[in-house]
Amino acid sequence: MLAVDVFLHRDNHVVELREALLWSGVWITAGLLFGLVVWFGLGGGPAVAYFSGYLLEKALSVDNVFVFALLFGYFRVPPRYQHKVLFWGVVGALAFRLLFIFAGAELLDRLSWAAFVLGAFLIWTGWRLAVRGKPDVDPERNLVVRLFRRVVPTDARYSGDRFTVRVDGRRRATLLLVALVAIEATDVVFAIDSVAAILAITTNTFLVWTATAFAVLGLRSLYFCLAGLLRHFGYLRYGLALLLAFAGGKLILAETPVGKLPIWLTLAVVVLTLGVSIGVSTLAARRGPADL
Repeated sequence: MLAVDVFLHRDNHVVELREALLWSGVWITAGLLFGLVVWFGLGGGPAVAYFSGYLLEKALSVDNVFVFALLFGYFRVPPRYQHKVLFWGVVGALAFRLLFIFAGAELLDRLSWAAFVLGAFLIWTGWRLAVRGKPDVDPERNLVVRLFRRVVPTDARYSGDRFTVRVDGRRRATLLLVALVAIEATDVVFAIDSVAAILAITTNTFLVWTATAFAVLGLRSLYFCLAGLLRHFGYLRYGLALLLAFAGGKLILAETPVGKLPIWLTLAVVVLTLGVSIGVSTLAARRGPADL
């Protein structure tokens, strides 16, 4: 899928809303169709777990979109180069999540108390999201970006879509590469949150990885669809905070006499929470902008 995307988007151009909507439809359809493959191949239980994880990861990716918009604005990345940065950002996001998925699943399998640690971490993350709201993504305060600029010679300009350029006989990183490093560094935090949340639904690494991959693959198209509309979804962050807290509580309860909550209940909570938060956001946006 990544190879097809590279082939079809070889040229640098501004991604218009119509194109973004088309590709979003393609990625969402692919994700849903794969859920049907899971249903017929593995059964209803795994399919419900897949769909629950896919919806959760898709919802959490909205936060990624918001951060992408802030970072692109901070670095003043030209619109025609944003798609290239997002492509490599998605490749990095998949790599981080693949690493965290197998590490997290192994941790939960070997250490029973790890569920309490991850559960508490998710509850704290949900509380922080609800209370603090918009994340702080100042690249100047990002340790990875600061170390990169200190170690790697950088040219504080854009040179087309190139990540490196030769200046006075020396190879230097362009501002486009610095923007990519900032996105990758920030995404590590989102990867930890999202992987911990989906592991609360199922520890089947095949289901976790495929649900995460299909959700992340559509991240670029989702950005171009929602980047200008995020202010209309002001209450969505409260829904995401609730889902993170719910996932944390689910992890903890699984290690108590209560046991694992039914998968159908998880799917119902995810769908209901997203529906209510988006509905409330839409109604609020129609009444006028609010400081959320």
